[in-house]
Amino acid sequence: MLKKNVVAVLAVVMVLGIASMAMAGDGGAMGAGLWTFFGIAIACGFAIGVAALGTGLGMGHAINGALQGTARNPEAGGKIMTTMIIGLALIESLCIYALLICFIMVFKIPDLKPMLDAIVKAIGG
Repeated sequence: MLKKNVVAVLAVVMVLGIASMAMAGDGGAMGAGLWTFFGIAIACGFAIGVAALGTGLGMGHAINGALQGTARNPEAGGKIMTTMIIGLALIESLCIYALLICFIMVFKIPDLKPMLDAIVKAIGG
């Protein structure tokens, strides 16, 4: 269990580090280089993956609890269902927030021309 926690913390630190380096680009030739593009792409991919995983687990746990509660007390099924639907909407909003942040980061990606110029300059052409 400890090994999984360490790996999870290191993965989160790596993703946040990549995202912060990508967002810190100054807009110049080096800031608009290929590493900025890769950093944003990797950070967005991890963010959506982690958000979808977390919301999927949370929704599954909520539905499991609602079904068990309804099985134990069928008369309370309507109230349990209403509360579950509200909870699922709130859980889903977290994934939508992650998607919104990823869209903001993707629109931070610089134009292709300065990026290609920086690549050609780095290669020595």
